[in-house]
Amino acid sequence: MKRFRAFDPPEYVGFRPDPEVTAEYAATLRRDPKRRALVARLAPRDHLRLYEGMVRFRLHDITLKRWVRQGVISKAWLGTGEEAVAVGTTRALRPGDFVGPMIRNAGSCHEMGMPVAQMLKAYLGTHDQITRGRDLHTGDPEKGVIPPTSFMAALVPVFTGIALAAKQRQEPRVALTYVGDGASRTAAFHEGFNFAAVQRVPLVIVLQDNQVALGTATPRHTAAPMEIQHTAYGVEGLRCDGNNVLDTWAAARLLVDRCRKGDGPFILTARTFRMGGHATHDEAEARALFSPETFAHWGRRDPIGTYEAWLVAEGPALDGRKHRTDASRRAANAAALGEAEHRVTTEIDAAEAEALCSRKEKMPPPEDAITGVYAVTAAPAAPRGNGRARPRSTRAAPTRRRTMASRAGRRLS
Repeated sequence: MKRFRAFDPPEYVGFRPDPEVTAEYAATLRRDPKRRALVARLAPRDHLRLYEGMVRFRLHDITLKRWVRQGVISKAWLGTGEEAVAVGTTRALRPGDFVGPMIRNAGSCHEMGMPVAQMLKAYLGTHDQITRGRDLHTGDPEKGVIPPTSFMAALVPVFTGIALAAKQRQEPRVALTYVGDGASRTAAFHEGFNFAAVQRVPLVIVLQDNQVALGTATPRHTAAPMEIQHTAYGVEGLRCDGNNVLDTWAAARLLVDRCRKGDGPFILTARTFRMGGHATHDEAEARALFSPETFAHWGRRDPIGTYEAWLVAEGPALDGRKHRTDASRRAANAAALGEAEHRVTTEIDAAEAEALCSRKEKMPPPEDAITGVYAVTAAPAAPRGNGRARPRSTRAAPTRRRTMASRAGRRLS
C-alpha cells in the first residue's frame, strides 16, 4: 500500500516486510486448529475484501487527518494501527447482525455497508446524512450499525438489550460491540456485561487492548491481564493478535457462530496498539507515553503491511488461477493487491469530493435544530412586580422523521 509521509506514522512510511514478523504472522495462523481450518476455507475474494476493508479504513482516516491539517475540521479520532480489529471482527458477522463501533472503529461502519461519503459527512456536520449535522458519532441502524456516544462502554448495556431481544424472539442474530482497555473498567461495562452473562445472550464484546486509556498506560489502571477478564463473569473468552486480520477474523467467527447456537456471551481480547494519540490534537503527548522502541515494534506489525506480505508470500492465488511456480503466484497476488488499492483509492476520492460538496451546499437550516426534539422550553417570561419569574412553558415539538432508535427497533420486529 502507498504510504504518505505527511500523514502516516513515521514507522509506516518506510515499511518493509520483516522476516521475523512475517514468520510470526504465519505461525499465529497455524497455532489453533479451528482458526486454521476457517482461514483455509477463505476464497480469494474473501481475502481481497479483508484487504480492501483495511485499506478503506486507513484512507478514510488519512482523509480526516488531512482535513485537520487543512483546517476543514478541528480534530479527528483515528484508528491507525487497529484496522484489523474493526474489519476482521465485522467481517465475521452476517446480514441481520448488529455492530456497535466506537468512534475509532470506522472500518465497522463501511464494512456493514455504509458509504464512506456518509461517514465523512458526519464529521462535516452536513444535513444530508443520518445525524443531519447533529453528531459526528455516526451509524445506520437499518444496516445494523448502532451509533456510539462519547460515554465509554455506553453501548454494552444497549447491545445486551439488543441481544436479549434476539434471544427472546428466537432470532439467529448476534450483537457485537467494542470497548477499550480503559472502558472495560467502567460501571456501564460491568453492569451491562454482567447482565448479559446472567441472561446468556448472543453478545460478543471485542476488548481492544491497545495498551492505553486516553493517556494512561494499562499497567497504571489495571493489575490483571486483559485476556482473563471474562473469567470474572463466568463466561468463556478468546484472545487474538489484533494486528493479524486473519487471526482476528477467525477468532471472532468462532465466537459469533457459537453465539448463534445459544452459547454466548463472550469477550474477545484483541491485543493491538494505537499508532497515534487519543485524537489528532495530542499525538505528541501520545508519543511521549511509550518508548521509540515500542513504536518501532508495532510499526513492523502494521496490519496492512503484514497482511500484504503474507498474501504475497503464502496466500492463495488471488486471481483464482493455478500458477506453475510460486514466483508467478507472488507476482499475480502483488498485482491483484495493487488493483484492489486502486479501486479503494478511487472510491475514497469520490467520497471526499461528495462530502466536501455537501459542506458547501447542504448544511443544516437553522429551523432544523428543533426537528425531532421531544420538547422545546420557551425563554423565561419577564419577572412580575414581586421579582418572581413566571413558570417556564413548554410545548411538544412534532417528530417529523423516524428516530434512529425506532429504526433499530423496526429491524428487530
